[in-house]
Amino acid sequence: MKKLILLISAILVFVNARSQEIWTLEKCIGYALTNNIQVKQQNLQVDLGKSNVMQNKLTMLPTLNGFASHGYNYGKTVDRFTNTFATERVQSNNFYLSSSVTLFDGFQKINQLKMSQSELQATNYDTDKFMDDISLNIATAYLQILYYKELVKTTENQLQATELQSQRLKKLVDAGALAQGDYFNLEAQKAIENSAAVDARNNYDLSILTLTQLLDLPTSAGFTIESPDLELGEQPQLLIRPEQVFDYALQAQPSIKSAESRVKSSEYGLSIAQGGQSPTVTLQGSLGTGYSGAAQILDSYIPYVPDVTQTAPVGFIPGPDGQPLQYVWNYGADVTYKTKPFGDQINDNINKSFSFNLTVPIFNGWATRTSISKARINLENSRYNLDQSKLQLRKTIEQAYADSKAALNKYESSKLGVAAAKESYRYSEQKFNVGMINSVDYNNSKKDLEKAESELLRAKFEFIFKTTVLDFYMGKPISLKRK
Repeated sequence: MKKLILLISAILVFVNARSQEIWTLEKCIGYALTNNIQVKQQNLQVDLGKSNVMQNKLTMLPTLNGFASHGYNYGKTVDRFTNTFATERVQSNNFYLSSSVTLFDGFQKINQLKMSQSELQATNYDTDKFMDDISLNIATAYLQILYYKELVKTTENQLQATELQSQRLKKLVDAGALAQGDYFNLEAQKAIENSAAVDARNNYDLSILTLTQLLDLPTSAGFTIESPDLELGEQPQLLIRPEQVFDYALQAQPSIKSAESRVKSSEYGLSIAQGGQSPTVTLQGSLGTGYSGAAQILDSYIPYVPDVTQTAPVGFIPGPDGQPLQYVWNYGADVTYKTKPFGDQINDNINKSFSFNLTVPIFNGWATRTSISKARINLENSRYNLDQSKLQLRKTIEQAYADSKAALNKYESSKLGVAAAKESYRYSEQKFNVGMINSVDYNNSKKDLEKAESELLRAKFEFIFKTTVLDFYMGKPISLKRK
């Protein structure tokens, strides 16, 4: 219950705050580009691209790795530091540093860096296009609200006029001056117009819901947009040609730049694959040392004279002047050993090395050739994607221009139609009020006026939206402020 109360309170606070502010189109777009979850996810793709670029830069630096071990050996083995057999438990430690740097690899690492930079550019342009698409979707939803808002006013005004006429007819019928059939026909027309007004109101509410969902707002309650002046003037015109729009958009649209960046990326990918045919030259170096418990040094040496009665001689020499042989005894000594200190072994066992290594690819299962073939296909596909993006851009602009021109023509003809329908309705209303025509003819005249007004309203907003799209492709900010 506490969580439910807090949630309701939060929504009420949000609704109250939203009801006190008016959302302009620019504010809606800015809010979406800042808070939309999909935009945030797209920005994460940019961050990943930056990480890839940084990683490819760092791969050109020398590598440095360290190794350390501590272990014990049991049983007979050759100790690597003393080169002697050890039969008892021996403790050993090894410490090792190694480094390598690639001197030449067919420029694969350099091309890999350039490829990741091109991919990052493409991702940035993809993000721009994603934001542009969201902006256009918001503009569409915003205009839908304005359209249905005006449609609500139009249908309610029509319903109000019919209601007044119905009240007048009811009095005439009650007075016996008019047949009930005309009154019933007008009531039926009022029911139709009431249904149209309800539909318009429902569509208006749904259009508000659509926009708030695009903005990821928690609720549509209290959401109010600005109603700018959208009058087109006496003679609205299309001042630009589709060729002008296309020439500009071809240089500025992120979808085209993204496709161009991916073509460059594919070109670098081909260079990387071709670099796999080149020899690779690397420089390696190492520094190591270690410790062994089998390494012994002299601890003490105490000589002594052997007891000739207890020990055997080690040899003999002839006596002088034919005297008997004289035996020789070796001096003895008490000798003890100890394990060589850790620090001394670390210093004494240092070993260094460096080498130049040359790797020449001769045969690797045709993998390099296959990689080159795939890279060429990928490059060709990227070029096709660029051509397709240009073709799609041209189609979109030409369609928007054609729709704008058609909407403008429809608007101009609808204005004439509305003027004629208003005059016809005014004349029919006067004749109906004096009983010169029946309710069926009156309703038909009113329907013609309603249809003309509806077509005029639809053509007006269609023209506004399509010209807004053309302005967008000309690099102008999306706005409903008429120039």
